[in-house]
Amino acid sequence: MEQIVFFVLGFVVLASALTVAASKNLVRSIFMFFVTLFALAGLYVFALADFVAITQVVIYVGGVLVLMLFAFMLTNKEVLNNLQQGSKRFISLQKLPALLVAVLFLLILVNAIIKAQPDNLAWIQASAQSGNVISPTDNMVPNIGISLMTRYLLPFEAVSIFLMMALIGAAHLARKEEHKF
Repeated sequence: MEQIVFFVLGFVVLASALTVAASKNLVRSIFMFFVTLFALAGLYVFALADFVAITQVVIYVGGVLVLMLFAFMLTNKEVLNNLQQGSKRFISLQKLPALLVAVLFLLILVNAIIKAQPDNLAWIQASAQSGNVISPTDNMVPNIGISLMTRYLLPFEAVSIFLMMALIGAAHLARKEEHKF
């Protein structure tokens, strides 16, 4: 049963992400991105990363996606019409550099996965031999909280400043005033 749910979630992530990338309708893309993020949180739960799953839902779905929706709703209608009047074809000469970069990154990622052989890494084998593995009954959330507030406090605060800058930037872009450059 777990494998069926895992494969269904994986299919939902891939299908909704492709819909986000291929859709011409901005509202449909934003809502399919919502589905993608929730299904990805479900995959994190299957990877025993419950804290990352909750963080995914709270920060990305609850913060960033809502921010994108507000920016869309506050955007000028003419700007949206100009954005959606791009090329109607999925593959065109104008999109060729972006497609080449995407294919190049895919090849690099596949090559790294093939060459990495994660089951044969020395630190993973040493951890498994010493019995230092995470089981589904372990509660890692307190350890993550202690680490975030002690050892990783500076990166944690840097991320909060980054999110605040994104909020200010989205509010600035959503203003209806004419910009004179």
